Amino acid sequence: MTRRDEEAPTPLLKEARPVFSEPWEAQALAMAVRLREAGHFTAKEWAETLGSEIARARALGATDDGSTYYSHVLAALERLVTEKGLVAQDVLVSRKEAWADAYHSTPHGQPVVLSKK
Repeated sequence: MTRRDEEAPTPLLKEARPVFSEPWEAQALAMAVRLREAGHFTAKEWAETLGSEIARARALGATDDGSTYYSHVLAALERLVTEKGLVAQDVLVSRKEAWADAYHSTPHGQPVVLSKK
């Protein structure tokens, strides 16, 4: 092993655990980044919307220990895509309900699959 190998960066860790606890967290953040890069909203709009979602949750008494951060990311993403007309609110709600139904009807240990309607 070379000295350079010893200095290679390790995966992002927070308190000896991965930054993303679940795959959906990384996917939600990646979607937000990609939509911003594609010009659907600005970095300022993203920051303001995410900040607004965090403030809203705090005002409702949500835990502020970092464990809900990606829920706020998802809420901000959903808000921006509906405000920008990238998806209709009713379509978003319907899709979320379909995923919830698929999750609840999937046997433990099996992949969740969204049925094609």
